[in-house]
Amino acid sequence: MTTKKETTPRKGIRPAAIVVIFMTVVLTNCLLALGTWQVNRLAWKRDLVAHVEERAQAAPVDISAPSEWPAMTDPSQYEYRRVKITGTYRHQDEVQVYTVTDLGPGYWVLTPLQRADGTRVIVNRGFVPTNKRDPATRPQGEVEGNVEVIGLMRAPETGSLFLRANDPQNNRWYSRNIVQIAETKQIENAAPFYIDADATPNPGGLPIGGKTMLTFPNNHLSYAITWYILAGMVVAAGWYVTRNLNAPKKARTDDQDSA
Repeated sequence: MTTKKETTPRKGIRPAAIVVIFMTVVLTNCLLALGTWQVNRLAWKRDLVAHVEERAQAAPVDISAPSEWPAMTDPSQYEYRRVKITGTYRHQDEVQVYTVTDLGPGYWVLTPLQRADGTRVIVNRGFVPTNKRDPATRPQGEVEGNVEVIGLMRAPETGSLFLRANDPQNNRWYSRNIVQIAETKQIENAAPFYIDADATPNPGGLPIGGKTMLTFPNNHLSYAITWYILAGMVVAAGWYVTRNLNAPKKARTDDQDSA
């Protein structure tokens, strides 16, 4: 018995190889685009952090005039600006918003500040633990008379996938939704923002101010590297599969001698 091996000549790229090449190009471009997007996000995040630090550490200024409030629709134009205001607290309209901080679970104490011009600005006076939610348990902190508040302007929270919906009827608050709070408490002439009070101690030690989060997650560089590595892996895999699919096939012809 004799066996003759012949190699068939390559007649161009096979259809299966064309499909693999097409998928490789598409996936690679998508991964490269994601990596480049993360690089751009990295630059944006660095600018944001620098901008926030500059605003938060500046000398306090007066808040914008009430006539300008309706036009304040872009939080990036004012958020984290360090400001000072004076007025008297309306403790009867206080709202406690559930939160978890480095001090544990508890509540933000949000209280409207009545200003001399009749406008009201909601102030996040700071954090109280769960067992101090009731204002009656911290009477010293319910200061009376004219006060000066220094803090950071903040944009209202309108809810997200990670925040439960507020339940105003049962006095359960999970987001600092200023519009909703103002409507529920019938706070007239309310500012469209709120102010996070600084760490100036309150009588009795509560609420605890100065808890504004000024650090932001910044994993964009690692994400970009990951996407670029995946793009390289796709190119390598596509090349390997295409080479094997397009390699010349060996045909076997078995010749049997007649006995």
